Amino acid sequence: MIRPDPALVDRAWTAGLAGGYQRVLRPILFRSHHGDPEAIHEQLIHRLGALPPAAGRVVGAALAPSARPVTVGGITAANRVGLAAGLDKDGHAARAWGRLGFGFAELGTVTPRPQPGNDRPRLYRLPASRAIINRMGFNNAGAEALARRLQRWGIWRGNAAAGIPLGVSIGKNRTTSLEHATDDYLAAMTAVAPHADYVAINVSSPNTPGLRALQDAAELRALVATLVDEARRLNPDRPLPVWVKMAPDLADEALDELVEVCQEAGASALVATNTTLSRDGLAEVDRHLADQAGGLSGAPLTPLALRVVSRVAARAEIPVVGVGGVMRAEHARAMFDAGAQLVQLYTGFIYRGPALVREVAALHGRTTTTHAHENRETR
Repeated sequence: MIRPDPALVDRAWTAGLAGGYQRVLRPILFRSHHGDPEAIHEQLIHRLGALPPAAGRVVGAALAPSARPVTVGGITAANRVGLAAGLDKDGHAARAWGRLGFGFAELGTVTPRPQPGNDRPRLYRLPASRAIINRMGFNNAGAEALARRLQRWGIWRGNAAAGIPLGVSIGKNRTTSLEHATDDYLAAMTAVAPHADYVAINVSSPNTPGLRALQDAAELRALVATLVDEARRLNPDRPLPVWVKMAPDLADEALDELVEVCQEAGASALVATNTTLSRDGLAEVDRHLADQAGGLSGAPLTPLALRVVSRVAARAEIPVVGVGGVMRAEHARAMFDAGAQLVQLYTGFIYRGPALVREVAALHGRTTTTHAHENRETR
């Protein structure tokens, strides 16, 4: 009896998964709720969160990628592809992401106090450009609400109850002045620290007025150092890893300074990048949305994010997590070849579904480039 080649079977299954999502499920999702992207998004997250454990195990067995665990930035991820912040702000689907093949997931962004975010509509799909524009504005139920949800599910830092490491992106409330921003980040981190495997400082969203000013060297140095010190105070034996997420729109000199500041302040990893204010790369049919305020993600961000990852990784002595415009496996491979040790998906997952997760996770064993950071001890 001739046994099928496991690699061919895996590729065939991934191709079938991609085709089924893109030809069947995605059109249904995009047409439902009168095409309101945010309503569709909320429905999907809540349905994933309601997936019964038994059904979740069946789904997980079907979608699980073939990959090896990797330790980066203070966590041990099941594979090198994670869920980016913003897709599951309040953690409703926290237990589902590992079943969909992700090696780790970043919840949030959450703020100390609940806030509604910006006025709707605030989320726009640009299918021809394979992109999304959003100006959500940190809409969330608050850090304590997320902590209570994770506690109810028995998810604590390091216990792997969600199946994969869970990070939490933290930010400041819109009404909090920049002078008091550190207090907000401290409060958010303290609330989620018992349940998060790392926290990511979001100082790069373009949708909270003035937030990106916190990327100024002096401001950022004080903020990161304060949070790192608090993480050590909360758990001296095993401080919570602190990651920092940067914008893609910074000048090269500012990027270099940000890397230096974050390393000196004790950050465990750098996340490059957030959404962009640029509208380069939009398809002509989508140009009518170019004036919409907010951050752009997806395919138009691919070259910019890769450029930032390459520059940051060349200068960083701590791990770099690549995110932005990863729409195909070759985009992730380029990120890895540029020096990223992990990648995260958001818009690519919306357009391609779980097949993209499998494709990227499978790169772990096939990437041949030697990364200078892989042999460095992570903080």
